Amino acid sequence: MEKKRFTLSIFTENTVGLLTRITLIFTRRKINIESLTTSASEIDNVHRFTVVFNSSHENAIKVLKQIEKQVDVIKCFCYEDQDIIFQEIALYKVSIHNLHEGNEVENIVRKSHARILAAQPDFLVIEKTGHEYETHELYEQLKPFGLMQFARSGRIALAKERQEVSAMLRDLAENSI
Repeated sequence: MEKKRFTLSIFTENTVGLLTRITLIFTRRKINIESLTTSASEIDNVHRFTVVFNSSHENAIKVLKQIEKQVDVIKCFCYEDQDIIFQEIALYKVSIHNLHEGNEVENIVRKSHARILAAQPDFLVIEKTGHEYETHELYEQLKPFGLMQFARSGRIALAKERQEVSAMLRDLAENSI
């Protein structure tokens, strides 16, 4: 079976223990989660999990169906990369002491459309938003300058298709009050 990258968009109630139950579904199927983010959604009291993983299409659908069986899950959608708009954010902490004279780092930051988020006496913090390959490319460019710290968020994604779930969730929220 051919493995592809899938992104699940899971709309849930904000309850304790739900994250554990969702990750257990992946663990039982021996599917590694590449990234996972949670956040509020466009509907009050409804949260969105964005889970990225590699799997066969058949297994991805099985995971989706198992997740939708969870009581606190309102709706789950499964997408391939071409079906969504997605981004990640990365932060890079570079020591000032390793910077050479000149403006090499400034040129790298400008060319990669990143920005300097903070400048302290000992270090710079640079922020880059983009796809994983773009944040990794900047990582490789800054590495020779002595990266002190690096962190990258998980994927956040929105579907290209019109999701009727927003209207459905809004109706549920209004009726549950």
